[in-house]
Amino acid sequence: MNPVGKPGKTGTLMPVEQALERLLAMADAAPIRERESLPLAECDGRVLALPLVSTLDLPPWPNSAMDGYALRVADWTGEPLMVSQRIFAGQSPQPLGVGTCARIFTGAPVPEGADCVEMQENTEVLADQRVRFIEALRAGQNIRPQGQETTVGEQVLSAGTRLGPIELGLAASLGRDRLELVRRPRVAVLSTGDELIEPGLPLGPGQIYNSNRQVLCRWLARLGCEVVDAGILPDDLEQTRTRLGALSAVDLILSTGGVSVGEADFLGIALREEGELALWKLAIKPGKPLTFGHFRGVPVIGLPGNPASTLVTFALLARPYLLRRLGVEDVQPLRFEVPVGFTWAVAGNRREYLRGRLEQGRAMIYRNQSSGVLRSAAWAEGLVEVLEGTTLAEGDRVNFIPLSEVLN
Repeated sequence: MNPVGKPGKTGTLMPVEQALERLLAMADAAPIRERESLPLAECDGRVLALPLVSTLDLPPWPNSAMDGYALRVADWTGEPLMVSQRIFAGQSPQPLGVGTCARIFTGAPVPEGADCVEMQENTEVLADQRVRFIEALRAGQNIRPQGQETTVGEQVLSAGTRLGPIELGLAASLGRDRLELVRRPRVAVLSTGDELIEPGLPLGPGQIYNSNRQVLCRWLARLGCEVVDAGILPDDLEQTRTRLGALSAVDLILSTGGVSVGEADFLGIALREEGELALWKLAIKPGKPLTFGHFRGVPVIGLPGNPASTLVTFALLARPYLLRRLGVEDVQPLRFEVPVGFTWAVAGNRREYLRGRLEQGRAMIYRNQSSGVLRSAAWAEGLVEVLEGTTLAEGDRVNFIPLSEVLN
């Protein structure tokens, strides 16, 4: 990666980090505090409202880590030992007889008096059913001690944790059948402009199909949001006021389409008249214009209307804002460095997020990076981050953000 001029110098453009910092500060000032209790089967993808605290030791007793024989090391002199009992998982064993061993299976409780489990592969069962131990033995081997994973009173998951299959399995292992969750955010999705029409209808002159509605509604549902589909706002001020006023019960209004200072920008006019509007020009490509404001007290985020711009700005800015309002602390997606398999000859004054994929360990990019080309994201596996003021030669290293990190 080759810096050109002064990296990060953007003039009047706001750096991506600064925009994200502002959005997260606004999210921190408006947390969603309401809770609901749900069974585990309905908790996937949701956010934990209260810490998950263990009410038992896990495991609740010492148990065997493998199939084999439990014994007391002090009883073993090198001679074979008689088997005094067989212990299966789910059974309660008897104390180990002096000078004997116990046949034991994975997960079974270790009998009182035993301090070692030897795997069956290192033993030999003789004709008289005594067991010879072939390898040297040591106390504690192959025994999972009581409380190895967690102990009573220990915090296992913190509030603000997003719950997935692993976290729900952990809750189940502690005997929990319900969890306290943060209420779902209610997000209204709307698009602006007379040029937009929904799929299935015939296109008129100058019209295009509204793809952003599908992208955002499905994406928000994956994030665990309650989606209010507010449709398309026409280019009419009174209808804009009326439609926005009907959304007073939501936590966020998410719009796509340019909000500017133009006389035909009816969404912007409504926000300025009955709330507040901040229009930021970001040092990001695609997606330079971003709006944040309020309409009658309801937060509004306005994303740019081009499909790739909508995708990038939602992934990197709106998504973290929503997660932070739910109490999630770490809202940044995973990034990792990879070498590039392409050249980037022109240094820009904005941070670029190219739709790309990994091929033989190298980042490759879609042939057309226009902000209006959604197909580039369908082809891609992630976003290739090119910093401001830099060019790239093959083999230079860049950050790669997998789409799987931001789509859920």
